[in-house]
Amino acid sequence: QVQLVESGGGLVQAGGSRRLSCSGSGAPLDYYAIGWFRQAPGKEREAVACASSHTHRADYADSVEGRFTISREYAKKTIDLQMDSLKPEDTAVYYCAAVWYQDNCPQEDMQFWGNGTLVTVSS
Repeated sequence: QVQLVESGGGLVQAGGSRRLSCSGSGAPLDYYAIGWFRQAPGKEREAVACASSHTHRADYADSVEGRFTISREYAKKTIDLQMDSLKPEDTAVYYCAAVWYQDNCPQEDMQFWGNGTLVTVSS
């Protein structure tokens, strides 16, 4: 069983940056594909970024391509989401999720989920 915890949420002004971290316990995350998802008020949860479990592949939603970067931070044992040039429409609860040994992160495949961290982008 893998427990995931997100951290780094908070209030940020439009145009600013925020870095989220996803840490895991119960098992190393090295062989899990890790996805970041978000859910804005009144909207369905959507995929944001995904880091493959076993390649250097990283996928991004069109809405965040070029602004967000997902990375595995081996020294910290976290999977981070660096968010730059934030917009008010990025306001959401951000979740990380894990699936065993997979190259991508379809939401329906994700096996473990964190409880989320709220990011609020003010205009």
